[in-house]
Amino acid sequence: MAAFTCTSRPLVSLRSESRISSSLSASLSARRIFAVSPDSAGLRIRLSQSPSSLTSKVSQPRRRGIVCEAQETTTDISIVNDTTWDSLVLKADGPVLVDFWAPWCGPCKMIDPLVNELAREYTGKVKFYKLNTDDSPSTPSKYNVRSIPTIMIFVNGEKKDAIIGAVPRSTLTSSIDKFLQ
Repeated sequence: MAAFTCTSRPLVSLRSESRISSSLSASLSARRIFAVSPDSAGLRIRLSQSPSSLTSKVSQPRRRGIVCEAQETTTDISIVNDTTWDSLVLKADGPVLVDFWAPWCGPCKMIDPLVNELAREYTGKVKFYKLNTDDSPSTPSKYNVRSIPTIMIFVNGEKKDAIIGAVPRSTLTSSIDKFLQ
């Protein structure tokens, strides 16, 4: 699964490109300014400059930008699917947390590092599993998972709680802690 790290860094070089737009109503030369960060491997960030602002005066572009880098995340969380669901989740002793996710889901990618961190923190107390909803569609439909990310907590095979969406750490820890008594 890929995670995205975004940081604010000063931009080093500014490049401009001119593009002529041809339309029936008007012919306007639009100028687009791109900023390139030294450590972004050529990632170009478009600095907004509308054609209307070009006709009045050229505004100075901001000298800071956001650089996003995709990284592969490593996880020690086991994968569960439709065929292993009964043996790993329903027949497990103690609490089990299942993260329902999909590779195309942005909020799933946002919450993934938090779930991995909690899995390390609760090692030996809670079992953590991930279920890809694209690869195993019958289990999410059985539990009425309508949006992802959805995190469900099972205790002794019974669904006890469901958390929907990319929520803060405190929401997840309080929900987990309720079932560790």
